[in-house]
Amino acid sequence: MTTPLVELQNIGKRFPEPRPLEILQGLDLVILPGETIAVVGSSGSGKTTLLHILGTLDRPTSGLVLYQGEKVFSQSPERLAAFRNRSIGFVFQFHHLLPEFSALENVMLPGLIAGLTPSEINRRAVSLLADVGLEARSEHRVGELSGGEQQRVAIARALIMEPALLLADEPTGNLDPRTGETVFELICQLNASRGLAMVMVTHNYQLAARMNRVLRLENGRLREISADQLTMPS
Repeated sequence: MTTPLVELQNIGKRFPEPRPLEILQGLDLVILPGETIAVVGSSGSGKTTLLHILGTLDRPTSGLVLYQGEKVFSQSPERLAAFRNRSIGFVFQFHHLLPEFSALENVMLPGLIAGLTPSEINRRAVSLLADVGLEARSEHRVGELSGGEQQRVAIARALIMEPALLLADEPTGNLDPRTGETVFELICQLNASRGLAMVMVTHNYQLAARMNRVLRLENGRLREISADQLTMPS
């Protein structure tokens, strides 16, 4: 039996201000190495909060988050930040690239923060930019790239530390349909070639249906649904 990459056990998340709000309650999730999961749900249901907890950017109010059996939130803030940088890649709807840097420099940044040698991180970054079809654009600054190219740079940056898990929050939501399809195909190809697990929050049901599993977040919990249920009301 495959050992889970990530386990969420009885996760609760409550925001006390400005008035008490229970976002997640009793939520369980098991993510296996290499699998792809789409998370769908209405606006405000807690999808981004779930990703932030999976990415150790936010702590749950209750419950356990286990990575390969380890309670990650028991680590010191410094060790947790190092773990996050090393083990988890993030792709957001807005790329959050640094405009004063080139594509290559943006991709290299997580590795430089982690203390890898410049030669090693440069080698990885050049290879990743080639993988995402941007080898010829590596020295271009962010403003000189199209929206789709910027998102591909963001994907390369997310993978520079060779993470086991990629978290994507509406990665195609800010792109036109054709460019969004190209970016999604690229993510799937990288998933297949590198064996990384992926959790993607999306409102695009056509893309969600192409993932290994589709989970709907409602009433603070996840439930698995089939692809044909994506067009049905919650």
